[in-house]
Amino acid sequence: MTKFRAAVLQMRSGVEPEENAEAFSALVAAAVKDGAQYVQSPEMTGMVQRDRPALFERLRPEADDVIAATAARLAVRHGIHVHVGSTAILLGDGKVANRALLFAPDGTRLASYDKIHMFDVDLDNGESWRESRTYRPGGAAALADLAFDGGTARLGFAICYDMRFPHLFREEAMAGAEVLTAPAAFTRQTGEAHWHVLLRARAIENGAYVIAAAQGGRHDDGRETYGHSLIVDPWGRVVAEVDGNEPGYAVADIDTAEVAAARGKIPNLKNARPFLMGEGGKRVAVTGALAEAAE
Repeated sequence: MTKFRAAVLQMRSGVEPEENAEAFSALVAAAVKDGAQYVQSPEMTGMVQRDRPALFERLRPEADDVIAATAARLAVRHGIHVHVGSTAILLGDGKVANRALLFAPDGTRLASYDKIHMFDVDLDNGESWRESRTYRPGGAAALADLAFDGGTARLGFAICYDMRFPHLFREEAMAGAEVLTAPAAFTRQTGEAHWHVLLRARAIENGAYVIAAAQGGRHDDGRETYGHSLIVDPWGRVVAEVDGNEPGYAVADIDTAEVAAARGKIPNLKNARPFLMGEGGKRVAVTGALAEAAE
């Protein structure tokens, strides 16, 4: 089994990517001093910007992105895994990717993941969001193996609104993920109602750690995010949290033996069974994510 120390970085990203890169670097350095071997930043690490023209003015392709370059350098400098929870990446079709990036201690990009589920919602008090107007949704889940001196840990990717779609996490857990991730820029309104319960549920139902770095506070573009970056263990206990919405970090020790123990006690991943949706209906696969016509 594998042990390592993980850190969640809580940020209040503004509209200038270079300034956000500096804040990111400072938080990584502080977490490393506290023993972190894997650090995760929030969704939209590079820029929180609602104004579409202003967003596009500062966006760059991944090869030229300041956050991607900073993360690779930080991984090498500190000899750690650096997980950019997400940053906005300019695509060639007039759209943007909300992209997570994972870098190994030698600076190699181990994996990337584009957010699948778009936050197209209408909340109370006139708060409305349409991510699909700007962002192109991803079409593939992603896994990566984190290598440490004592072994490896398999990590599954998600971003923010993805956490409301449990089949994504279940598919990753069924594919061997022991650590599930959900970096976010959760709105204050939805965070107060759902943040902790959703993340704890994803941990419990999959017997996995959940690591979720978050944006927090009132941003330059006027939006307000919930904060409370946290790490949940496979039994659903919050083992690290940045209390409130101020920038900071929190660390927790990850032990994949705890994943095996939780799944041994409640083996729901093994006990899942296919079923029909109504007599003569479609057969739902074991994980619930796929369906095919019943014979």
